[in-house]
Amino acid sequence: MYIFYSLLLALVFLISLPWWALQVLRLGKYRAGLKERLGLAPERVRVSSQATHHATQARRNSIWIHAVSVGEVLAVSHLVAELRKAEPERAIFVSTTTATGQALARQLFGENQVFFMPLDFGFALRPYLKLLQPRLIILAETEFWPNLLHLSRKQNALIAIVNARISDRSFPHYRRFGWFFSRVLADVDLFLTQTGDDAQRLREIGAPAERVRVSGNLKFDVRSSAGSALAGSLRRAIGESSRVIVCGSTTEGEEELLLQAFQEIRKEFSGTVMVIAPRHPERFDRVASLIAAQGLAMTRRSLWREGESPAGGVFLLDSVGELASLYALADVAFVGGSLLPGVGGHNILEPAQHGVPVMAGPHTFNFREIVRIFERGGAITVVTAGSLGGEMRHLLAHWEERRRLGQRAREMFLENTGATERTLQALEDLLRQRRSEAP
Repeated sequence: MYIFYSLLLALVFLISLPWWALQVLRLGKYRAGLKERLGLAPERVRVSSQATHHATQARRNSIWIHAVSVGEVLAVSHLVAELRKAEPERAIFVSTTTATGQALARQLFGENQVFFMPLDFGFALRPYLKLLQPRLIILAETEFWPNLLHLSRKQNALIAIVNARISDRSFPHYRRFGWFFSRVLADVDLFLTQTGDDAQRLREIGAPAERVRVSGNLKFDVRSSAGSALAGSLRRAIGESSRVIVCGSTTEGEEELLLQAFQEIRKEFSGTVMVIAPRHPERFDRVASLIAAQGLAMTRRSLWREGESPAGGVFLLDSVGELASLYALADVAFVGGSLLPGVGGHNILEPAQHGVPVMAGPHTFNFREIVRIFERGGAITVVTAGSLGGEMRHLLAHWEERRRLGQRAREMFLENTGATERTLQALEDLLRQRRSEAP
C-alpha cells in the first residue's frame, strides 16, 4: 500500500511541479528550507542532536513535534514548555511546514531545535528519523502523513496526535477513503482530540476506538502578553482617547470590506485607528496598495518610528508574531478568514483572552466548536459583509456593551482551559506504558 501511495504522491508532485516552481520563483514561497524539505538536515540541528545524545549517553531520547504553521506552533508552545520543565534533559525538536510557522518556532524554541518538515517520501524522512532517533513523535491537529507514520512505527517510535480535529470540510473526504486511513491511523498510539465530535469522527474514519480520547483544545491554554514592547509603544502613540479596531488574520477580499467600513466609521469617530494584520506575509504590499487606493493615512509597522501617532488612519501590521499582543489594545476585534467562504476562520481566542469584544464572519468551520462555545455564552458578534460596518459603529458607540461582551469572552476563555495538563498526563501514561513493556 505504501509503495503505491509513494508512487501516486510522486506523480502528483511531478504534475504540479510547474505550479511549485512558480510559487518559488515568483512569490518566494517554499524557497526557504528547500534542502531541509528534501531530507538534508541542517547543520545546526545535527550539532544539537549529537550534543544531546552525547550528554545523555543514550539514543532514542528525543521528542519530535510537528506543527504546521503559526496557529499550531502557538497551540503547542505551552505543551513544549511543560515537557521541557518535566524532563529538562530530553531534547525536543519542532518541525513546521510554513515559513511563518518556522520563524515563530525558532523564536519560541531556539533555531537549533527547529527545522522544516521533510516531504512525505522515504528518502526525505529517513535522514531525520536516523538523526533524531525520536522516542516520541507528536503531530498537532490533523497531520496524517502515511509514510511518516509508517516509517516512525518501523523505527519503534511512539506516535501521538494531539489537539486533533476533523473539520466539516475534510470529514467527507476522510470517510470516503476510510479503507486507506484505517490502515494509516493504525500506526498511531494515541489520539487526543479537541472535542467529542472530533473523537467520533476519528473513530468513523478508522482510528482504533480504544486509542481515542478527548483532551480539549490546547489553544485555550496559550497566553499572549499584553505588555509587549510594540503594544506599549503603540498605545502611548495613539493615546487613551482614540478608539482602536484590530482586524487580525485577514485574507483576500476582506481588507476591501474592512476599509470601506472604516471610511464610514471615521465620519463618526474621527480619531479611530484600524490595525490590519494580513494572514499571509506575501500579501503585505498588496494590502498596502489597497489602503493607499482608499486615500487613507497609513503607517506600516516595518517603517514605524516610536512616537509617531497613527490616529485616524490604518496601522498595517506587516510583521509576524506580534498580532496576539496588539489585540489587547482593541476596543473591538475582528478575526479574519471568516467573512467570505473558503478559508474557515482563524483563532478568536487571541482577542478573547484580553477581554476584548470579538467579532467574526459566518464562515468559521475550522473553529466550529470554539465559536459554538462563544455563541452559547453570548461572547461573540457574528457579522456579514453587509452588517460589518454597522456592528462596528454600534459597539464603538456603546461602552457598556463592549465591556459586557469583552468580559463574557474572557470568561469563556478561562472556563475551557486545562487541555495542556490533560495532554501531558496522557503522554506520560503512554511513555510509562512503553517503559513497562520494554524487556
